Amino acid sequence: MALPTPQPSQPRNFFERLLYEVRQEFQGRKRPQPVPPKAPLVQISHQPHFEILPLGSRSGDIDGNLSAYMVRALPLNEAILCDAGTLGGGLKFCEAAGALADIPLPHTPANRAESDAPLSVAGRVLTETIRAYCISHAHLDHVAGLVLTSPDDVPKPIYMLPPTQELISAHLFNNQIWGNMGDKGPAPQIGKYHYQAMETGTGLGVPGTGFTLQAWPLAHANLTSTAFELRHSGHSVLYLGDTAPDQPDSPGALHALWEAVAPRIKNGTLSTILIETTYPNTQPADKLRSHLTPQLLLATLHDLAAVCGGRHALRGLTVIITHVKETFAALPENPQKAIQRELEEGNNMGIRFIMAQQATRYLV
Repeated sequence: MALPTPQPSQPRNFFERLLYEVRQEFQGRKRPQPVPPKAPLVQISHQPHFEILPLGSRSGDIDGNLSAYMVRALPLNEAILCDAGTLGGGLKFCEAAGALADIPLPHTPANRAESDAPLSVAGRVLTETIRAYCISHAHLDHVAGLVLTSPDDVPKPIYMLPPTQELISAHLFNNQIWGNMGDKGPAPQIGKYHYQAMETGTGLGVPGTGFTLQAWPLAHANLTSTAFELRHSGHSVLYLGDTAPDQPDSPGALHALWEAVAPRIKNGTLSTILIETTYPNTQPADKLRSHLTPQLLLATLHDLAAVCGGRHALRGLTVIITHVKETFAALPENPQKAIQRELEEGNNMGIRFIMAQQATRYLV
């Protein structure tokens, strides 16, 4: 004897009828796909030549957001990373924020065997987009990410001045703190990274890219820091690592740098500078630790303006502020807001000041 076909239960009251109708209405429909996140975008130039993406933008006591600036030539899949305090974690943060979505990664990943597991977008940017590193100095907030991410990286050059190379060889990639990932220093040398020593002001091309790099020394604490100019297709960006101010009435490393780059600022091919301002003006002078404040930055920018021909010579120049000190202290004003306010109050040169933010894209 055949059993009767079960019938769907019918709604017995108003609320059950309403629920029944809603279910019928949406039955079989596909759930809407989540909208991917869209990272903040600041378009500074109407015809941008570079995208600057901070993988990390701060200094101080809190890791996960330390100095690392990816400079990508538009619209290409080639970039240089200036410092690497935060690297792997910064790339993953940027991927989650949608900041890597516009990078034109090729359909077929490079440097991968068929048996390898597929990489995330962050992993592909690490291994395919970032073609070289420019390391300004060996302080941990500028190199920790490079060290920690190195096992998953691919061979590429590290550009640095000889004093920085010596410190990294002796104290980081030394087979004690970490395996020697470089091609110089203590044996055994894994050789993943080629240490490319630079000479002051001498341009070097980055293999496989259109980038040319120049470096100049900066004074910082008891070591040498570095400023790098990254040039591609006739345009350039200037990145400064940590720096002390020049002494009053005594031209120093910053003045020498300004004299070197002034011709390109005057002809408009260098229109963006990334420079540190670690503390607001309230920081006592004996606790600056060889860093800049807004007052000190404005003073050296006035020196740059004088080298370029006068106060109005920097009108329209973009200065991206890096390395603001993060702290556990409960301060009366957010340090970034305080620094931006103090810069704007003293800005009589027509400079555009921008506070660098992690995972924000700057088109310059």
